[in-house]
Amino acid sequence: MNIKALIIEDEPRARKNMVTLLERTFPEVEVIGETGSVRDSIAWLSCNEPDVVFMDVELSDGNCFDIFRKVDVKAQVVMTTAYDTYAVRAFEVNSVDYLLKPVSESDLRRAMDRVKKNMYTAKPAMDFQKVMDAFGKTARKDRLIIRLNDRIVPVNVSDIAYFYSEAKNTYLITGNGISYVIDESLDAIEGSLDPEQFFRISRGCIIAGKSIDSISKLLGGRLRIYLREGIEARGDITVSRGRALDFLSWLEK
Repeated sequence: MNIKALIIEDEPRARKNMVTLLERTFPEVEVIGETGSVRDSIAWLSCNEPDVVFMDVELSDGNCFDIFRKVDVKAQVVMTTAYDTYAVRAFEVNSVDYLLKPVSESDLRRAMDRVKKNMYTAKPAMDFQKVMDAFGKTARKDRLIIRLNDRIVPVNVSDIAYFYSEAKNTYLITGNGISYVIDESLDAIEGSLDPEQFFRISRGCIIAGKSIDSISKLLGGRLRIYLREGIEARGDITVSRGRALDFLSWLEK
């Protein structure tokens, strides 16, 4: 039985590794498509019907849940993610197949065995609204714990102005201008925040709506954010072109 696969992954190396692993381990699997963004994935799935989709959680212009909001995905889905306790717990609760990066051959075999079983038994597509709800409820936090050498500093999420990453470090900036280096990546942090209060404006920045004073348009479709008085802008506080429309819709809500 020939199995048609789509790989949704924004990191070229990870995408190539998945293709290589599938070709080496499952000759019956034919990779018929590769995408790296929410927008491209929606366009591809609107015109094609794979049997299985290997889907990274965090993409270049949003996360994979944005795809399910726009397209009725009937294929079997296997999520791929860097190790993230909250994401994995949400997937496990809803019996969604997932692979932790870097993907191993044994884990891929486990996922593919379930994919084939579901295909043969005509199992219906997963209710991904339940997955999204569980993901948010499982991951959301009211307070972050910052470790400073021998000290532990609790920071209320309500006091956070924005997060940004730079030179492989992740920073938390509070509304009164205090900066902390934190251990978590932006990908891990994003899943623990209330999406009504915070927005991922780019791969390198997550901002709290209450921190925004005004916005101006830049060339190329990007947006410049000006922060409220007293909040220092560090890093690149601009909305990427691919997220500009969603950002403006988020502000209106």
